[in-house]
Amino acid sequence: MLKGHIHSLETFGTVDGPGIRFVLFMQGCLLKCQYCHNPDTWGLNEGKEVTVEEMLKEIEPYVHYYRTSGGGLTVSGGEPTLQAKFVEQLFTEVKKRWGLHTTLDTNGYNDGEKITDLLNVTDLVLLDLKHIDDEAHIKLTGKSNERTLKLARWLSDHDRKMWIRHVYVPGIHNKEEDLINLGRFIGTLNGVEKFEILPYHQMGIYKWQELGRPYELEGVPSPDQDEVDRAYKLIEEGRKQTTPV
Repeated sequence: MLKGHIHSLETFGTVDGPGIRFVLFMQGCLLKCQYCHNPDTWGLNEGKEVTVEEMLKEIEPYVHYYRTSGGGLTVSGGEPTLQAKFVEQLFTEVKKRWGLHTTLDTNGYNDGEKITDLLNVTDLVLLDLKHIDDEAHIKLTGKSNERTLKLARWLSDHDRKMWIRHVYVPGIHNKEEDLINLGRFIGTLNGVEKFEILPYHQMGIYKWQELGRPYELEGVPSPDQDEVDRAYKLIEEGRKQTTPV
């Protein structure tokens, strides 16, 4: 019997996709984002081991709320595509039993060709694009952004719906050139229904402290509204310079 490793769950999510949603956070991630507010999800094969049937029993009491609100199930992480087969089976079952909308929240580190079966039962992808500049992406996460950009292109080429999310950290994401280039890239994509800037916050610092890990963004403030508005403006400027391919 296929089992997955999960970190936690939320029964009344309202920000990770449309409507009211059951949000399942999977365990394990290969990126080490400096601003991560859940570094306790990084370890592979940690967390709680569960079966698909056990998760369906957790979801079932709330199905009415999800269906009537236009919501559904979102699987996040960690990085859920590291456990693609488990998530695929879970998505398949919630569709078959209740017709729920399915959303995958991913950093894009897995190849679209390798997770096609999962994407075929995914209604919406929340794609976290950490930084458009590869060197800055490596410094921020420990990995290149090549795979994320490749998955974005795959989703675009295969007519998949996506929301693109971008955490904005002062001093890391404020370069005008980077923001315009991010907009240019997004402008070449088909299927982007929404773009969101997620302002950096410090709410997860205590987890780094509990894990005994140094927090490299210590003292970095959250961006103010003017900074966020400027970022949106520059990204939109870049989007207008391109057309989907």
